Amino acid sequence: MLFLTPPCPLTAASLLGLKATVLLLITLLIKARIQIKLASALGLFLLALQTLLFLAAAGAVGLAGLGALLTKPYGGAARTADL
Repeated sequence: MLFLTPPCPLTAASLLGLKATVLLLITLLIKARIQIKLASALGLFLLALQTLLFLAAAGAVGLAGLGALLTKPYGGAARTADL
């Protein structure tokens, strides 16, 4: 004769706990993937901003150097007053 075992409450509780754990881990994985994509987009934006600021600063320094070359005589000795 075959005896059927009744469902154990401990087994049911452990199965529900396992399902909740899996659901939590899947939710955390999806959240992490979204955060990685947002951080990547933010990183690309900051890299582009840094590059543009560097190019602007280099252009400003170049213009200042060019202006300094054009306004002062290059290699000329400073004039002194005669006594």
